[in-house]
Amino acid sequence: MSRNVRVLQCTPEDVFAVLADGWLYPSWVVGASRMREVDETWPMAGAELHHSFGVWPALIDDKTIVEQFARPHTMVMKARGWPIGEARVTIEVKPRGEGCIVRIQEEPIAGPGALVPAPVRDTLLRWRNDETLHRLACLAEGRAERRTAPSTAEREMSDVPEPARNGGEGASDVS
Repeated sequence: MSRNVRVLQCTPEDVFAVLADGWLYPSWVVGASRMREVDETWPMAGAELHHSFGVWPALIDDKTIVEQFARPHTMVMKARGWPIGEARVTIEVKPRGEGCIVRIQEEPIAGPGALVPAPVRDTLLRWRNDETLHRLACLAEGRAERRTAPSTAEREMSDVPEPARNGGEGASDVS
């Protein structure tokens, strides 16, 4: 079972505002490429997202089903992506100071993906879910009320030399 954790500079409610908007799913879930339909009852238990994953022209249509939704602390989903299989994805959010800690846990439960040896599977899922949490952070922090701590995007931008941030001289020197 793969687990990733990230500290976000927003409230648990900000994170759940993103999770509750089914149309944003491909914006934060690595591999999801487009939304086709979102149940009116999303994100309540039993609600479905109908999405596609992969890249054109090899898009595969499938769905994700909410198994549990306890705003603003826990969301459990069964993500389908046949022919790869199905996975149970648990997102837990806990307040921490002015921000929060988000943990995502993913476990294959059916299909060929469940047959991949755990060390290989967990390494790939850890990499994928690190980027998933990064994207979720950008969306949740970007929509949040402004705070004193720098957002994920601002922390990344502080690693880039000043001219490159402003598009001025020296921008081409950044590799």
